[in-house]
Amino acid sequence: MKSKFLKDFKEFAMRGNVFDMAVGVIIGAAFGKIVTSLVNDLIMPVIGTITGGVNFTHLSYELTPAQLDEAGAEVAPAVLLNYGNFIQNVMDFIIIAFCIFLMIKLMMKLQLKKAEEPAPAPAPPEPSAEEKLLTEIRDLLKENK
Repeated sequence: MKSKFLKDFKEFAMRGNVFDMAVGVIIGAAFGKIVTSLVNDLIMPVIGTITGGVNFTHLSYELTPAQLDEAGAEVAPAVLLNYGNFIQNVMDFIIIAFCIFLMIKLMMKLQLKKAEEPAPAPAPPEPSAEEKLLTEIRDLLKENK
């Protein structure tokens, strides 16, 4: 029973699809960093300027206030419901998804354009020795008429 399981797993792991998927995951992780940088470093500052510098990450609702001792030092921190963080992450997701959509659409358009380009016409085949000889005979017969 174990040997069949191991055999099946080895067969699965040695398929080319698994390696292609691994390469895709690695490239996807690197691409994710690029898109995250695009959002955080280029797009979000513009959106922040348009919205008047609103930063959603600081929005929260205090469920339990912080506990202080007699000296005023914090003994237990406040319990917060950070809904602003959630709003910010949703906005980030929407922007990232839109950027990926645009990039995929551009790549698909480039692939379609490349596929639509006509392939160069193949060169006509070189005439065989018989064809060359027959052509010469035909030309000689035309001259003798």
